[in-house]
Amino acid sequence: MPSHFYAPVKEDKFAFGIWCLQNRGRDPFGDQTRPEISALDCIKGLADRNCYGFEFHDNDIIPFGASAAQSDAIVSGIKKCMADNNIKATMATTNNFYHPIFKDGAFTSTDPAVRLFATQKVMRCIDIANELGSEIFVFWGGREGVEVDASKDPIEAFKWFRESLNFLCNYVRSQGYKIKFSLEPKPNEPRGDLYLPTVGSVLAFINTLDHPDMCGINPETAHIKMAGLNPYHEFAQALDAGKLLDVHLNGQKPLRFDQDLTFGSDDLKEAFFTT
Repeated sequence: MPSHFYAPVKEDKFAFGIWCLQNRGRDPFGDQTRPEISALDCIKGLADRNCYGFEFHDNDIIPFGASAAQSDAIVSGIKKCMADNNIKATMATTNNFYHPIFKDGAFTSTDPAVRLFATQKVMRCIDIANELGSEIFVFWGGREGVEVDASKDPIEAFKWFRESLNFLCNYVRSQGYKIKFSLEPKPNEPRGDLYLPTVGSVLAFINTLDHPDMCGINPETAHIKMAGLNPYHEFAQALDAGKLLDVHLNGQKPLRFDQDLTFGSDDLKEAFFTT
């Protein structure tokens, strides 16, 4: 088969999370092993490799605590980089898991002040997503869970989660943005147990929202295999329900910590059926 068959073309519409490129190789047992790459260099590097688009967290491009003026200047620079390099921002999401304020959760924190802060942080990121042209906004609840069941009532947690998403759906509608929300399930990590662990649980939760038509699912291969499930079947269930808005393709050894291996590296047959 000729080598050009494998050459990336924008028509394939593959996008890459710039957080993958910015990963410095740090883990719980060791410090970073490589330097950080700036957001602009990530975006230009992807464009140079003929990628259609990029995905980002708010704090991948804007430092936590940046002023409005600083944020505006950074976003202007990214818009220019996108135009100069013919690349799109296909998906945005909010980092509501890294800062210590989110140690007990963001939307499901028992502290109402934290829940309010998390919601406001998402609103700012939604504004940025709209300005950069992203029409998919993902929610991965990295801190939405528990290690000890006695620490939080899950029914209350789902209520808080629902209230936040309903408010944010109304915010998008009030601003006239053409943005849909996509919820990303994961069974655990960094919390011992995460709420909304599977595609099925997300589908059920979406049906309890005020605007279920605005919400879909962003399944990830690795997260599915962490739960010992079949990505092919999970993707199919989301597709059958008309809720498959975005996907994250990677690799994973079943029932282990989140490994984020290269897609297809662990199971080629599974990758074939998934695609």
